[in-house]
Amino acid sequence: MMKMSLRKGVLLLLALCFGARVHRAYAGEVLQLTLDEALKIALSDNPTIKVADQDIELKKVSAKEAWQSLLPTVDLNGTITYTIKTATMNIGGNQVKMGNDASNTWNGALNISLPVYAPAVYRTMKMTKDDIALAAEKSRASRLDLINQVTKAYYQLMLAQDSYAVLQKSYNYSEENYNVVKAKFEQGSVSEYDKISAEVQMRNIKPNVVAAANAVNLAKTQMKVLLGIGDPELEIQIQDNLKNYEQAVHEYDPLEQVSLEQNTTLRQFTFNEKLLDHSLRIQKSAFIPTLALNYQYQYQALFNQNFQFWNYNWTPSSTLALTLSIPLFHADNFTKMKTTRIQMQQLAENRLNTERQLNMQVQTYLDNMQASNEQMASNKESVAQAEKGLLIAQKRYDVGRGTILELNSSEVALTQAELTYNQAIYDYLTARADLDCLIGNDQ
Repeated sequence: MMKMSLRKGVLLLLALCFGARVHRAYAGEVLQLTLDEALKIALSDNPTIKVADQDIELKKVSAKEAWQSLLPTVDLNGTITYTIKTATMNIGGNQVKMGNDASNTWNGALNISLPVYAPAVYRTMKMTKDDIALAAEKSRASRLDLINQVTKAYYQLMLAQDSYAVLQKSYNYSEENYNVVKAKFEQGSVSEYDKISAEVQMRNIKPNVVAAANAVNLAKTQMKVLLGIGDPELEIQIQDNLKNYEQAVHEYDPLEQVSLEQNTTLRQFTFNEKLLDHSLRIQKSAFIPTLALNYQYQYQALFNQNFQFWNYNWTPSSTLALTLSIPLFHADNFTKMKTTRIQMQQLAENRLNTERQLNMQVQTYLDNMQASNEQMASNKESVAQAEKGLLIAQKRYDVGRGTILELNSSEVALTQAELTYNQAIYDYLTARADLDCLIGNDQ
């Protein structure tokens, strides 16, 4: 008990600290996010998840309604009948009136009905359990989809930030190179062509830097939408980059974890198959007799000539009835059963087709991950070679044995190699996120 209390206290303290952190961020500070924190905020504040959880509660209410059908029903009825002219019967030549003309009859009754044997209700109770399970699985599907979206948005923001950093570094290098070439031109040690080439190189990179900055802002906006943050003034940042995931890429072995047993689409197919089977059994139960127990207790006052009911002659009566209902022929029952069987066949065909498509998607994601892994290894070597090439080109140009074209080309090659390297890691991570969503991995 003490361990449980301590654990709850630690969890509460962490929640308060995290909530205070978000509150301070909304007050004007920058909200620093990790992937785990982004997922926690999204799963707690996203309206889609809340709606899915409410659907589960609705199904639980429906389950209560099912078993409540077995409880007794109690009704209190009251009837006032005014007879204008009563009927007359001829019995053995004698005219017998069935009451009094211009009279009123008062009747109050208490009716209690209890189903003794109701097979349709029993089947419905079993059906509601699978209906709740289906709602829970749909809620899980919403969570998996949100996790996938937030994860890929996080990776997209990392890619945008890393691309901006690469382009900004390239622009700074080009600007520094331009200043050096410009100083040499003023000293007369290089030609005007070198100065113009260095300036053009610098100005050509500037639009890419601006576009990369806009991409970062767009990625942050998308992240805010997924996290349910409506404050446009709130600034979010992630102190993370794609290179931090290089080792995780090499260590991840998808072949040992790929299985469609937890795929939410297939699991929903399974629950829908069970629900259709329950529906068919409920329809079949319409052919089974039902038994009900009915009790009635009533007070009545017959054929009164005035409305002074407190002076009436009230007489009580009570009845107890056991009712057996045997269905003989209901044409719509056969039609309903045929419709349900057709739906079960359609569901089986759709499941088979979905399994084929899912297997194809799994193979596609695995191929993309393998290709991105190979490209990442190759691009990493390309970055190392491009850095070495830039260093050589710079030294050659400094000693007068290289040209400005060689220097510019080596700089462009390095920038392209770094961008391609980051893109390869991003492609791998997004393919892995899609694969995790497909196989139902919410870890």
